Amino acid sequence: MKTLGVLGGMSWESTAVYYRLFNQGVRARLGGQHSAKLLLASVDFAEIVARQHAGDWHGAGQQLAELAAGLQNAGADAILIATNTMHKVAEQVQAAIDVPLLHIGDVVADALLAAGVHRAGLLGTRYTMEQPFLIDHLRQRGLDILVPDADARADVHRIIFDELCQGEVNNVSRETYQRIIQQLAADGAQAVILGCTEICLLLGPNDACLPLYDTAALHVDAGLNWALQS
Repeated sequence: MKTLGVLGGMSWESTAVYYRLFNQGVRARLGGQHSAKLLLASVDFAEIVARQHAGDWHGAGQQLAELAAGLQNAGADAILIATNTMHKVAEQVQAAIDVPLLHIGDVVADALLAAGVHRAGLLGTRYTMEQPFLIDHLRQRGLDILVPDADARADVHRIIFDELCQGEVNNVSRETYQRIIQQLAADGAQAVILGCTEICLLLGPNDACLPLYDTAALHVDAGLNWALQS
């Protein structure tokens, strides 16, 4: 089993999901007392959020790049950024390390295309929904990506930061997301990408009118495939 380095804490709520899924996945695949070989660098999310608000993406990228290099030096054989939004600085992180960065966009594209999905809705932070770093990555793989309208994007973003990142899961917010997904379906989406690693705390596979692609679970599964390959 190879060792995976995880850049986490953005937020720690979803990083805890990553940790649980990694270990459950290893146990399911290997049995016995096996658990995942992981190295975790967990940031103070408030520092990252402040850089996001200030538009200091380079500074945030430098912070993650230094942590990724530290994980590599500690023995990580590959790196995962356990958040969609911070894949905005994925190239900066990859440039700081010699081991692979397992990009969440590639993982999602692989899953969608394997299922025959070519048009998908995207939910996430406003950075992920409004900036091109993830959308273009997916489009380059041949996917047509739809995002909600401006008011819906504001609701999705608010619920992520004000509730899910704080560990709050509210039925009213679930209903808000369900309405937004219904509109994406009406616009022609075949599926919906849960493009923020906290959204899985709010929506499960049976909570929407379209198939849901949980980026956290897909990212973990790809990481396990890489770590356990012979």
